[in-house]
Amino acid sequence: MNNSFSLQALRGHIRPWTEGLDWVVLLAVAWLMGLGLLCMYSAGFDHGTRFVDHLRNGLLSLALMFAMAQVPPQRLVKIAVPLYTVGVLLLLATAVFGVTKKGATRWLNVGITQIQPSEILKIAMPLMLAWWFQKREGLLRLPDFVAAFVLLAVPVGLIAKQPDLGTSLLVLAAGLYVIFFAGLSWKLILPVLVAGGIGITALVMSEEQICQPDVTWPVLREYQKHRVCTLLDPSKDPLGKGFHIIQGGIAIGSGGVTGKGFMRGTQTHLEFIPERTTDFIFAAYGEEFGLLGAAALLLGFTVLILRGLVIAFESPTLFGRLMAGAVTLSFFTYVFVNMGMVSGILPVVGVPLPFISYGGTAMVMLGLSLGILLSIAKSKRYKRR
Repeated sequence: MNNSFSLQALRGHIRPWTEGLDWVVLLAVAWLMGLGLLCMYSAGFDHGTRFVDHLRNGLLSLALMFAMAQVPPQRLVKIAVPLYTVGVLLLLATAVFGVTKKGATRWLNVGITQIQPSEILKIAMPLMLAWWFQKREGLLRLPDFVAAFVLLAVPVGLIAKQPDLGTSLLVLAAGLYVIFFAGLSWKLILPVLVAGGIGITALVMSEEQICQPDVTWPVLREYQKHRVCTLLDPSKDPLGKGFHIIQGGIAIGSGGVTGKGFMRGTQTHLEFIPERTTDFIFAAYGEEFGLLGAAALLLGFTVLILRGLVIAFESPTLFGRLMAGAVTLSFFTYVFVNMGMVSGILPVVGVPLPFISYGGTAMVMLGLSLGILLSIAKSKRYKRR
């Protein structure tokens, strides 16, 4: 009798945390985390406590995801402006008082530890813009979009100046997704896409001239120029700047259809793949699990992204639609950019592969972001009731 009563009491405590959760999202996350742990055990077996730390970071991410899922979207609206303001102020403080490592001023010493304020903007930026457009729902005009671009440009500019190209691109993408879902006209989007296509084509065709050592590129720094030029022709510096791309391609190609097998990746375990537990972990994964393993990984990402778009489409409020859409497509950006740079179709930037790459900060931010997605899905179901 006592055991039955205790079990019912336990269920009563757990039910509020699990009721209304989207189990498709949770199953996709569990699938990706499982593959990530499997890959990390192999790629990081000689990296000390990488596997244990990755497991810890994953559990922390899950805990934060469940906690954030309990926060109603109405409360998220209230923290949008304060969080964005604090994030921008911390970026300004970083520019003045920040800690410089390897030529980049990205960290701020707050006494007990050092923080990277740019990570806050990955969530604060879409929250702020979703709040902005919800306040103007039904009354949107061109000046409102101009103001939204200004709100987006301030943190993106501060992050790019640190310099941190990878994070600035992720924050820019998250903001642009909100603006797009808010109803930005295709008449304004198409010219930008056409101009971008023309610019990329011109860049590829003029590679020989613009990649000369004495040519200086405006806006971009020298190391960023090297990354782009290395992408265009890795063979020019096979033991230097092009080493990452070449070795990553060799590892993925050598995996074939079924892969070399778990713990049998020669490129991985002979340390030919640089950053094999972080940015280039997909190369290690592809070598050991092959095309079929990559398909299994892509299946998890695809299910999560498609489900996120469904949640955005079905959200009862504009704020929910904008946030769910931004979170989902930001997740897609992580996947596309990481796999693209490992495969040699995009420049190498510091963007991790979600739930697969090692990194505590990235895992925490992913957990919080997907927690917001679960919160929106949960509110949709309560609204129906």
